[in-house]
Amino acid sequence: MDKGIYTLVLESKGADIEIGALGNLTIPGGYLIYVGSALGPGGLGRISRHKTTAHDGRRPHWHIDYLLQHPSTRLIASVAAPTTERLECTLADLVGGPSIPGFGASDCRCRSHLFIRLDDPASELADIFSSIGLMATIRRY
Repeated sequence: MDKGIYTLVLESKGADIEIGALGNLTIPGGYLIYVGSALGPGGLGRISRHKTTAHDGRRPHWHIDYLLQHPSTRLIASVAAPTTERLECTLADLVGGPSIPGFGASDCRCRSHLFIRLDDPASELADIFSSIGLMATIRRY
């Protein structure tokens, strides 16, 4: 499986959710963008893991697992591109905008890897990938 970077697009009804060490966070309604890296073993197959995490009852490991398992959120799309470059933080910076501070960013200096939008951001994300020279694939669920 190719290595790369990806975003997950979630639709949120809004809720207070316990997110591991981050504690209880108020997650707004609308759309959420999670920026992730898939440079390790399994590569972009990590997206499949995220899809099954929402339903398999496994203990949450990453911040995003808590959102995927909560009934107020639903994974609706992924936008991903193969690369061997460490572009996750660059991508998070380019996505920007309103965010949940610290979410998904415990191993870097980014302010967040979870961003908030009012409208479905999938095409916006494809354009952002293109701006850093990557051809993204959008998958709807």
